[in-house]
Amino acid sequence: MTSAALFAAEPRLSAANTGFLLLCSALVMLMTPALALFYGGMVRARSTLNMLMMNFVGLGVVSVLWVLCGFSLAFGPDTGSLIGWNPEWLGLSGIAPGELWDGGNVPVLAFLVFQLMFAVLTPALISGALADRVRFGAWTLFVALWATAVYFPVAHWVWGAGGWARELGVIDFAGGTAVHINAGAAALAVVLVVGRRAGFPARSARPHSLPLVMLGTGLLWFGWFGFNAGSGLGNDDGVGALMTVNTQVATGAAMLAWLAHDRIRHGSCTSLGAASGAVAGLVAITPAGGAVSPLGALAVGAAAGVLCAMAVGLKHRFGYDDSLDVVGVHLVGGIVGSLLVGLLATGEGQSAATGLLYGGGAGQLWKQCAGVLGVLAYSLAASAALALLLDRTIGMRVPAETEATGLDRAEHAEDAYDFEGADTPAARPAVRPGARPAAPVTAAAPAPEPAGRPAGG
Repeated sequence: MTSAALFAAEPRLSAANTGFLLLCSALVMLMTPALALFYGGMVRARSTLNMLMMNFVGLGVVSVLWVLCGFSLAFGPDTGSLIGWNPEWLGLSGIAPGELWDGGNVPVLAFLVFQLMFAVLTPALISGALADRVRFGAWTLFVALWATAVYFPVAHWVWGAGGWARELGVIDFAGGTAVHINAGAAALAVVLVVGRRAGFPARSARPHSLPLVMLGTGLLWFGWFGFNAGSGLGNDDGVGALMTVNTQVATGAAMLAWLAHDRIRHGSCTSLGAASGAVAGLVAITPAGGAVSPLGALAVGAAAGVLCAMAVGLKHRFGYDDSLDVVGVHLVGGIVGSLLVGLLATGEGQSAATGLLYGGGAGQLWKQCAGVLGVLAYSLAASAALALLLDRTIGMRVPAETEATGLDRAEHAEDAYDFEGADTPAARPAVRPGARPAAPVTAAAPAPEPAGRPAGG
């Protein structure tokens, strides 16, 4: 081979792909505060700030851990197909700004910050299952321990060179196993340790602000394009464009499927159902979107919409108190999307593997099952152990009186809404001399609760 050919074969930094990945990183970062709004609207008004803070604190905790050890544990050289480690990456001191990632054309630092945003979001997903009853300090420590002991190793299994799931051939384009099944299983484990809210299931806690829920859903949908399309690390092969199309159509199909389920079963199409269906579709297409066609994405979304809508009722049947349906949406949605890869993979996208319905046999389906079961079992066991450790030492549950009056004042010394200041003399509108005072406004009777799923109940 000539020197010219050698030079041509050497990977070179792509400014376009690097810029694209940095933009996607910003979009994924937006998903954590978007999730805070989505969850925050579904809790009681007097615990809104607590839910927002349970999400936001991960931006600090996980960012620090990622620099100190997280990136090395997740993406360092493999040890036993279970964990990575590179001492030169401790504190990121051994990474030059222009060093390229894994023989590709984007810098290591660009890949690193993109994956950091995944690591931040994943423990935040768990918080919705624990609404209204967990001490903020205990939750913060749980995030640090869980990210280190659970998320970083699982990310290595799925995406790290040498990780057992990656070596087996499990397809997870953007986090169906590492993010959603991982977080959903952890949520189930922790709620079993912490226990139910007072009054559950007889008394339901209705969402205090559906507009906040819808705003959070829209921002999540927007940020999810970075989450999914960015996982291709560029636009050279067209997979990012396929993932963008599949993300949109699967989400739309899931939203309509959830609404149809609610209409048939409960007689109404609610805004909460639309928001929940959209999130279910986003979750399910995350592992599958790079491997299926747009028609396949419609099938993934529709299946997730119906199955997740059915799954949220399991907490009442089995008695576990998943406050905001993390198990029903993220665990079930992640399983649906991951397994459907084994049926619907076309072999023309991210991977050459084909699913059962495209002539590939059951081989890929069994690989997907192994990935799902491996992550599910480990996350359940490790998360339960961490929750038990914290609960038996520092205690995770707030006192009963704090749970009854709300966590905002007790945990943060603040209120989300200043109702007291709304009727002070300074806040009242001035009345012109001689003007006729306005008639007092009589509060209307509250509207009856619409039929359908009372999220948070």
